Amino acid sequence: MKKFYNRQKELDALQAVSGQIAETKGQLSVMVGRRRVGKTRLLNEAFHQGNTRFLYLFISRKSESSLVDEFAEIINSELGVKFFQPQSLRDIIEFLLDYTKQKPLTVIIDEFQDIDIVCPALFSDIQNLWDANKRESMMHLVCCGSLYSMMTKIFKGKDEPLFNRDDRFFKIQPLQPSYLAEVMKDHHQFDAENMLQWWCLSGGIPKYLEWLTRFSAESDDLFEAVISEFSPLIKEGTHRLVEDFGSEHRVYFDILGAISKGNTSRARIENFLDMSVGVHLEKLDEVFDVITKKRPISSKENSRDIRYSISDPFLNFWFRFIHANKSAVEMENYEYIRKYIERDFNVYSGLELESLFTAILVESKQFGKIGGYWDAKGHNEIDIVAINDLDKKILIAEVKRQQKRYSEAKLIEKSHDLLKKLSLKGYDIEYRGFSLDNLTETMKEYI
Repeated sequence: MKKFYNRQKELDALQAVSGQIAETKGQLSVMVGRRRVGKTRLLNEAFHQGNTRFLYLFISRKSESSLVDEFAEIINSELGVKFFQPQSLRDIIEFLLDYTKQKPLTVIIDEFQDIDIVCPALFSDIQNLWDANKRESMMHLVCCGSLYSMMTKIFKGKDEPLFNRDDRFFKIQPLQPSYLAEVMKDHHQFDAENMLQWWCLSGGIPKYLEWLTRFSAESDDLFEAVISEFSPLIKEGTHRLVEDFGSEHRVYFDILGAISKGNTSRARIENFLDMSVGVHLEKLDEVFDVITKKRPISSKENSRDIRYSISDPFLNFWFRFIHANKSAVEMENYEYIRKYIERDFNVYSGLELESLFTAILVESKQFGKIGGYWDAKGHNEIDIVAINDLDKKILIAEVKRQQKRYSEAKLIEKSHDLLKKLSLKGYDIEYRGFSLDNLTETMKEYI
């Protein structure tokens, strides 16, 4: 997947800031997005293509002195500076701000939030140096990070040294369904069944799409390639999460495993694991941005009727099928895992189809609110409710793998309770059955 998809607005904005930095002087951009979502590739595209002079510094979790040596070497070779021997990360920031008083430069600091692990005092140092120098320095500083809550706290937390120092805040999302379809068409893989498979296995994350395009070229059976000793997907969940979760990663993995098996309320997760998980659920949602809280669309923000889901379809798949069979993974019994997927994937992907149709409606930009509905007893469940208050329209939809299983009469009956609670008089109500049979048409209609 060498072609670069989407992200045009972000590319243009980043290039414009760096292009005008000699006139505007110091500009600070913040970029956040989960791991693998393509932040580094976007920055490369923006600054390589634009022939912008840039420096890329990655905050790896090692000692400050090791990082200082690494960065000094990069500065010496990239900027042609001789005899620069900094003692601290502060010295490096100070040097770069001085250097850019003469020459414009874009400086990218990747995994910026990990400064908190390497040298927490550096946040205050950056604030002091930035405030003192930015009016003279021709530096576009890009602070890039994968932990959304940490990055938001660093730049938006009132008590943080870098509070409101950012000039732009980019949140990089996975590719939307129309771009996923474009990738698949470019590789002659697009049809409704494949689209659902690729959605389950990638969730629109560019790195995974890259892997899937490679696998689909190597084998007719995608799962044969995905579930094998040579597949990077096998260890991907561990690689992506263990470092962030730290010493408690086993508890977090158990909770995510429980959710992936359909235990979506706190009570069911606690029953399944026989332990209290309230604090961990809050962290998975607010700190790690790995799960999403869902409430019935008619309920108030403080309603306790909450269901949890794993935000990323790939991680949901990984916990449901790979992590759940970790003993088989350790024995390299990939055939067993493939049979397990063969048995359960149809039912599992039918549920994931709902998240794909929801993503299509989100991409359409036609609705102000999109959610689901269930009553206090957990009955009368409706898969998708999308509301457009501007045009006074409500879309109420049921999602099935096969269209023949959809009954409009049943959907109308189930909606009585919801419509009473919403009390939206004068709204046009549209009832729809979404399925694999009409996925392609629905995509054309909405996006």
